Amino acid sequence: MLILAYALHLVAQSQGRGYWQAASNTAASITGDISISEAKITIDFKGFPLAPIRSLKPAEVSAVFDADANTAGPGTLYRLKVSAEQRFLHKATLCGMQDTQWMAAYVVGKSLQVAFFSGEEAPEFTFDAIAHSPNLCGTYSYVR
Repeated sequence: MLILAYALHLVAQSQGRGYWQAASNTAASITGDISISEAKITIDFKGFPLAPIRSLKPAEVSAVFDADANTAGPGTLYRLKVSAEQRFLHKATLCGMQDTQWMAAYVVGKSLQVAFFSGEEAPEFTFDAIAHSPNLCGTYSYVR
């Protein structure tokens, strides 16, 4: 069972790798297209180190993204550091006046959902915590 869980974790991580085109208005106006590799995310041609922290369970994915907890697959929580001073498209930032420190990602088919968070502590992925989180900076959609 542990081997299966680890294999699913690796598949979930590798699914998000590659080039993704902005699909939501938020992504098109702030980040534009993105690229994710094993150790880096590229946003608006600027690269930032990225470290996978853990797999997100389907219920956790459902709490932050519009996904059915009964059919959603796993997601991945990443640690990153994007300075609050970093500007992207239209001089926008990811988390306003706070550094972006966490990224949750969920792949389904040819669609990628991403949520960025600020704060030193890892986000809590329950419906209540997400609904009242001052650290959720925004959610973005991408396609291949």
